[in-house]
Amino acid sequence: MTTEIQALGKMLLIKKHDIALEIHRDRMAAVPLTETQKRNFAKIEPKILELRAEFIGLFGEALVEHEDKQKAIEQVREWGTRNGEYFFHLGAPLKEALRDTSFYREYIWKAIRKAAEESPISSDTLFEIVFIIDPLLDSAVYYFSLNYVDSFQRSMENARSAFMELSVPVVPLGPEVGILPLIGNIDTERARLLMEETLRQSESLKLSILVLDLSGVLTVDTMVADQLFKVIEALSLIGVRTIITGIRPEVSHTMVTLGVDLNHLTIKGTLHQALKDLKFYSLS
Repeated sequence: MTTEIQALGKMLLIKKHDIALEIHRDRMAAVPLTETQKRNFAKIEPKILELRAEFIGLFGEALVEHEDKQKAIEQVREWGTRNGEYFFHLGAPLKEALRDTSFYREYIWKAIRKAAEESPISSDTLFEIVFIIDPLLDSAVYYFSLNYVDSFQRSMENARSAFMELSVPVVPLGPEVGILPLIGNIDTERARLLMEETLRQSESLKLSILVLDLSGVLTVDTMVADQLFKVIEALSLIGVRTIITGIRPEVSHTMVTLGVDLNHLTIKGTLHQALKDLKFYSLS
């Protein structure tokens, strides 16, 4: 039985490129592409074909060395890790990438059946091959999907971080003067970033005065108020004076209700008023 299994494994290794090409042609025949998409796909098509052949080769190796099941699983895990990430960066939807599974299953078994017709194998051998190939293909789907999703989540987190950084824009208005317009809600993550980015950018821009405009902040709760005043205190420690503008009446009411002491703060009704007053400051 071992000899029969190994012979079929060697057959898959020898024919892996031919099988890969059959799979590829059949698979792509069902994918509608525009002329532009066809030209772009042609650039990566050789690599896709090589990845397909490599994948089929893994099943050939698994049959040749069928007694070392852990090695086969590890090779499939490595392939899935590498290519789940690769196909994500190609922009291929996961559901489309996973449709390949049925094509691999069909063509691998078609090749084995053809070889078995030419050189009959026992039922025990056939069942043993089933127990090798099908679980291995399932493992490949699992690792591929896992790493595709991981890549997606990392991409989303990077995009979110980039967006969050843009949501703390310290804009220089002139020598040593900057403005930080805050818009929208401030959650825990944005509050943390607010502290880090405001200090970093204020120091980088060598600011002496920062105008903190709250006209775009609709609500202020205890956490937000506490964080804002921590930012103001931290700025004062690095020599930056903060001017608060644009406090909405409802926000002002909330801050008073929360017991926030506004007496020690420099507050202007509007950003326009603050900027008008600033031109009389000597910042040298």
